[in-house]
Amino acid sequence: MTETLLRTPFHSWHADHGGRLVDFAGWEMPVQYTSIIEEHTAVRCSVGLFDIAHMGRLVFSGPDACRLLDRLVTNDVAALEVGQVRYALVCRDDGGILDDVLVYRFADDYLLVVNASNRVKIVEWIEGHREGFDVEVVDRTCDWAMLAVQGPGSVELVAGVTDHDVEAMPYYRCAIGPVLGNPARISRTGYTGEDGFELIVPSEVAVSVWERLMEADGAVACGLGCRDTLRLEAAMPLYGHELDEHTDPYTAGLGFAVKMEADAFIGREAVLAARDRDGRRRRVGLRLEGRRIAREGASVLSEQSVVGEVTSGTFSPTLEMAIAMAYVESSMAEPGTSVEVDIRGKRVPAEVVKLPFYRRNT
Repeated sequence: MTETLLRTPFHSWHADHGGRLVDFAGWEMPVQYTSIIEEHTAVRCSVGLFDIAHMGRLVFSGPDACRLLDRLVTNDVAALEVGQVRYALVCRDDGGILDDVLVYRFADDYLLVVNASNRVKIVEWIEGHREGFDVEVVDRTCDWAMLAVQGPGSVELVAGVTDHDVEAMPYYRCAIGPVLGNPARISRTGYTGEDGFELIVPSEVAVSVWERLMEADGAVACGLGCRDTLRLEAAMPLYGHELDEHTDPYTAGLGFAVKMEADAFIGREAVLAARDRDGRRRRVGLRLEGRRIAREGASVLSEQSVVGEVTSGTFSPTLEMAIAMAYVESSMAEPGTSVEVDIRGKRVPAEVVKLPFYRRNT
């Protein structure tokens, strides 16, 4: 492991507790502690903790904070109430996706959370487009730590470390409140398909918060490995797999995050053209026969023709079947359509299915 990798405030805890550390987007992060299946099952059935401090955290304040964000992202920032969180996309002028992000509105500022792999790119993009806006943008990624508490037991666990009424907090809401007496930002958000919360705390108290949460019965430390299987079951896209600079929001199936009536965001005309374009590819789910895993880049076949490409695949611990997401030709996107996937030279039968693969009971 090279010393050039960035480390979160939780790094020593991971190393001391058996975390298998890998390079992820330039950060030394735990991929797993025990097994991916055990950690995955803990989140579906109990509660799991994730270090997500590698995600970028950018704070916007000043008179034009909202106006600049409305220019940068596809969703309607001006419509956000204090305490709301909204999923959005940052697009190039040609409609290609630079990143998928969360925008949080607090009383005194806005928070933009970006993917770790794209933080530097997005900071540079913001700097290139902020001229004429009276706004301060501060990168708090290294000042603040961020962790996720996910699973059916998350409400009880988080309620034990804050006075804020997290049980009453709706999904995709946020608040400023104390966590173990420390200033924190709390949101009912996540990337697992389960109920859960994400906590932002000062870096210097991060480990004490983590250790207090881990004292709870049933709490399990989870790595990036099960975060991927969880998000794939929930059909949540991952940048670099389902999303990239050559994919537009409508092809990705993310039209809900585009508000055409909002202020003119960068790439609006190109995104509008993509929405109205006939025959564009579609993001679909695939259920494969057997247990072989379709990896990114595997061809999707119909008879002798290549009709698509796999973007992510795994063996689902919850559903106990091989699943994948893929982009396919629009004529092959109807659920129930039979296709085959080329897995290392072997054609494996598969069926197009409706997304998500897994939806929690509410």
